[in-house]
Amino acid sequence: MSQLFENRRARFLELRLRRKGSGVPFAPKPGMDPLFDKCPQCGQAVSKLDWQKTTGVCPNCGLHRPLTAYQRLYTLLDSGTFRELNPTLTGRDPLHFPGYKEKAAGLHSRTGLGEAVVTATGTMDGMSVVLAVMDSRFLMGSMGVAVGEKIARAARYAQKKKLPLIIFCASGGARMQEGILSLMQMAKTAAAIESFQKSGGLYISCLTNPTTGGVSASFAMLGDITLAEPRALIGFAGPRVIEQTIGQKLPEGFQRSEFLQEHGFVDAVVPRSEMRETLVRLLALHSKRR
Repeated sequence: MSQLFENRRARFLELRLRRKGSGVPFAPKPGMDPLFDKCPQCGQAVSKLDWQKTTGVCPNCGLHRPLTAYQRLYTLLDSGTFRELNPTLTGRDPLHFPGYKEKAAGLHSRTGLGEAVVTATGTMDGMSVVLAVMDSRFLMGSMGVAVGEKIARAARYAQKKKLPLIIFCASGGARMQEGILSLMQMAKTAAAIESFQKSGGLYISCLTNPTTGGVSASFAMLGDITLAEPRALIGFAGPRVIEQTIGQKLPEGFQRSEFLQEHGFVDAVVPRSEMRETLVRLLALHSKRR
């Protein structure tokens, strides 16, 4: 009976994941042909079907559009293995910031997200793993208290279960509506990751566009292995802010994935179509299965 319940529960979670990951960021803009969506980089009209087939990658110029957290999880995890961790953990309004509660509630209603990160367990090619995936639709993936807590709990869970940890970062930085409490999450997440790594755990950090601010200055850059999607903006302050501060023009491609790989901050730039295969290979190399 218990096995039957678990099978039904796994099927329910799979259907939930499929529904939550179904094409949300690729909807056409107002005034456009509903069958096509214009690529923001090359300007070419791309059919919605092609956006879906390529998982948000432009077939003309290779632009990687943002994925929702549930879409990302659906493309990575083996069918029927998804189990979300701490799904009810959401942020508060510690500073009583004007309009913050209402904005968060509106985003929850539109996106189905309780916070800017989804944490889960599942398997990839049969290997168990803990995943945390940030979603830029929720306050630009900013890190508040709840995001920091979910990341820290994911690291502690991975440490307890002796599982590898993979985090997909997409963030504008710390959440200003939570003030100093949001900045404290940098230390908390970094400490949780360090404890996990000292216990022998494998942490793979995957940087997507954009990964900036307090996230880039904490757990995003602590990976044992650091991967990045093509042309992702990665850094603390943005290039325009840096140029205005130093009064100089920055090099071409500064703070993009390829630039960081050339300078040793990123181990590999991996197209989205190859990301699951690459992660599976890395997990296999570091597991007892090999």
